[in-house]
Amino acid sequence: MAGVSSAAQAKVLEELEPRLASASLSLAGELFSVLGTLDSSAGLRRALTDPARESAAKSALLASLVGGKVSAEAEQVADSLAAERWSASRDFGDALETVAATVAIAVAENTAGGAGLEKLENDLFSFNQVVESSHQVQRALGEPQASPEAKAKLALALVPEAGEPAQLLISQAVRSPRGVQASKLVERFATLAAQRQQRWIATVTVSRPLSEDQAGRLHAGLNKLYGRELKVNISVDPTLIGGVRVKVGDEVVDATVIARLGELRRQLAG
Repeated sequence: MAGVSSAAQAKVLEELEPRLASASLSLAGELFSVLGTLDSSAGLRRALTDPARESAAKSALLASLVGGKVSAEAEQVADSLAAERWSASRDFGDALETVAATVAIAVAENTAGGAGLEKLENDLFSFNQVVESSHQVQRALGEPQASPEAKAKLALALVPEAGEPAQLLISQAVRSPRGVQASKLVERFATLAAQRQQRWIATVTVSRPLSEDQAGRLHAGLNKLYGRELKVNISVDPTLIGGVRVKVGDEVVDATVIARLGELRRQLAG
């Protein structure tokens, strides 16, 4: 996905983030349904991504297609995507797929935090393991004459213990792989889940080993700071000289001597 499209996707995901705490699987399913409508017509995708077309016209076109068929929230999310600029018409669908999957992943996160995301990843991984271990299953899932419903039924039978978010993502992947193998799309969904799980993992680097009491106090402090129960991984790097570096998701807090010296050098050089 080119730079313009990547920026558009990132913007919509950022706008969606505050609403993910109350996300539902039905919303994810509706967004996948809208994706199916888009994928059914190249002309429709071109119309919704035409930079010369007014946003109001795009919104009206989208409403005529999905209005009354999906919730107002799903229509609003799709409309926000249509309002952005896209490098290629295919990118619109790819972004909608990512947004729908992110909603499903957020449902797993809301259920049990990092543990919910870990279960989702394991469910998706288990599915791919079963598929990769059986040529017969691979042929069945790739059979062009088989209906999407039959493929989804077979896929879910392979992972009977999978949670509802995983079931939805697996079903989507086998029903509408969008030009790739279903297992590749499931792998992509697992990658999205792993990226979101990083929000629940604190990677802490210190200059020397911590005592059990110090590690406990650090863990408690980080939980309080981020407002969630984090999994804390501590590593030792003597080159830091002193202080601590904490990484949670994309956020890095660097309070090491090396970092402070580097900042001082930048100030002197400026």
